[in-house]
Amino acid sequence: MVTLGKLINSISPSRDVSAFGQLTRLMRDWQPDIVHTHQSKAGIIGRLAAREAHIPGIIHGVHILPFVHVGTAQRLIFLAAERLAARFTRAYIDVSQAMRDICVANHLGRPDQHHVVHSGFDLARFANAKWPQEPHLLLGTAVGEPKPPVVLMLAALEPRKRHVEFIEAFGQVVDRIPNVRLLVAGEGSARAAVESAIERSPFANSVRMIGHHREPERLISLADVCVLTSMREGLPRVMMQYLAGGRASVISHLPGVEEVVKHGVNGIVTPSDDVGAAAAAVADLLENRHYRARLADGAKLTDLSSWGLDSMCERVELIYQSVLESASAAAKPNERRIRDGLAKQTLELPGS
Repeated sequence: MVTLGKLINSISPSRDVSAFGQLTRLMRDWQPDIVHTHQSKAGIIGRLAAREAHIPGIIHGVHILPFVHVGTAQRLIFLAAERLAARFTRAYIDVSQAMRDICVANHLGRPDQHHVVHSGFDLARFANAKWPQEPHLLLGTAVGEPKPPVVLMLAALEPRKRHVEFIEAFGQVVDRIPNVRLLVAGEGSARAAVESAIERSPFANSVRMIGHHREPERLISLADVCVLTSMREGLPRVMMQYLAGGRASVISHLPGVEEVVKHGVNGIVTPSDDVGAAAAAVADLLENRHYRARLADGAKLTDLSSWGLDSMCERVELIYQSVLESASAAAKPNERRIRDGLAKQTLELPGS
């Protein structure tokens, strides 16, 4: 693994040019058959570098689109950059049908270049999870005290996830269920803002900052209701983890959500611009255990087989093979190299 310190999320011309140069040199040295990029800015810089290094198979993973739910100027800039990179992108791997449709509608690749592959994870790990050890330490309760109602927000601490807004709206949940606990699990650039929101809240004792947790499935098992209030997202894997864990969840409406979460069947979908509605839905579920149990049962019955790790790996390998077969004859490895050496021959750029 090589870490590029110059490759950061925010736009920085000097750092971006430096990262482009470093990536180009690495690719020329390694000569991978495939470069598979992820994330918005890293995806553009990575694909530009791959083209400069004459890499035959350039693939981009679409998890989130930078030109959705942004201002007009930002939209035009991001679209122009994506369309430039699209000229030499051989294939796209989209996390949802909605992501694929938005790309095609905006002329980012041909329809036949797009492949929907769900982000895989260990389904059994979440379906069979137990509570964390010593849960009272997470909840801030005394040893032996009955577990209070628990709401879990499992997401990277980023502004687009809207932790601050949900914490501010959470007061209506506390008003209706005074002993409720909100667990905020995750790390990220917005940590200081989230901590500040908790500190100035009149119900600060009801909100617990967990930070990064190595066993998120145990947090889901502990929760009564799980929530995600993202403003901009692809098809977040945490949503499937909530379902795999068999928990009632409240999810803001995002492109592709309807592919998995059926409102009133296995979860609640609230307007993406109304965090207050999400808080109200959480309170409703906590007050109505029969409705909550019905949604939890619906979550357990949701077919998540296409999110399994084996399914994802098989689909991605087929796409890799197809891309290599369509590349120039000089860049095509033999079938054994595809099968046995694919991991070594593929350079992954996860972004920053």
